[in-house]
Amino acid sequence: MPVFPPEFAAAADRTACRVAIRAGSKSFFAAGRLLPGEVREAAYGLYAFCRLSDDLVDEAATASDRRDAVARLGRRVALAYSGAPADTPADRAFSEIVGTYAIPEALPYALIEGFCWDAEGRRYADMAALHAYAARVAGSVGAMMALIMGARCPDALARACDLGAAMQLTNIARDVGEDARMGRLYLPLDWMAEAGLDPAAFLADPRPSPALSGVVARLLTEADALYRRAEAGLAALPSPCRPAIRAAALIYAEIGRVVALQGYDSVSGRARVGTARKLTLIARALRSAPAAPGLTAPPLPAVAFLIEAVMRHPPLPDRRLSALRPWWDVGGRVVHVLELIERMREREAFGRSAPS
Repeated sequence: MPVFPPEFAAAADRTACRVAIRAGSKSFFAAGRLLPGEVREAAYGLYAFCRLSDDLVDEAATASDRRDAVARLGRRVALAYSGAPADTPADRAFSEIVGTYAIPEALPYALIEGFCWDAEGRRYADMAALHAYAARVAGSVGAMMALIMGARCPDALARACDLGAAMQLTNIARDVGEDARMGRLYLPLDWMAEAGLDPAAFLADPRPSPALSGVVARLLTEADALYRRAEAGLAALPSPCRPAIRAAALIYAEIGRVVALQGYDSVSGRARVGTARKLTLIARALRSAPAAPGLTAPPLPAVAFLIEAVMRHPPLPDRRLSALRPWWDVGGRVVHVLELIERMREREAFGRSAPS
């Protein structure tokens, strides 16, 4: 059997991660093409590992199997951080990424905890509890991506988590009917009670109603406030990274606007943003003036533990952000890492097919 040099093996792993992205990430491929080359490769690896993690939990047949899958994921993260990752391209790439970009273990472990909550079928009593969930499945990803782009200050991380949470709330608002048909409910239970909605009755027979539309509208209002907070964080990113992040935020916020145009009925159908509209939003992202500094808003309480973990984990001294290639570099084609959240939410069942 031939023995290949390490650089050949690493290139093969990157290719495998790229294939995983092209197969599983379509909605934001155009926005992701704007990211620079160095970020591209790290995003490939991060995406591939998180997708593998999500698949392992979702494809488990029983609650016991799902708990076992979560435990296995924890062991795989530990192996990746030890420098002896499991023998898959995604695990090897992930191990290299967390070392290269000084990503603390608390961030991927938070993501896995969010998967565990999904496996348990956890419900969320109020908005604070829902933010705790979003911090794990989305804020953790936003923070990891911020570190890959070289933004490590607490305020920048807070804004990255804001964007992740905003996107997660948008997904929840969009997927109310789809989730309910799988026995899942993410809407704050106190909001449902205030609207006169019984969670058990809704799950037994998911139907649109004016009361439900009011809850969905309220959730999207919360998401819009977070999108506005996140916009200020763009100034903390290297300029070549900003167009892709801005484009992804605009496209995700547009999903909420489509839901609104449909009367906040996310039970009868699934809101989608058409290709032409995505291209318009990407063009707007490219034309936008540089973001003005405005990173003073405090972080959401639910994400404080993520930021504290980064602050306790010193960066490596050799990160050179000036080496990032510009967005127009033809090699800088990558799906924006927040497509992870899109992938995580596009589930038809625990044994789902690939998203469209």
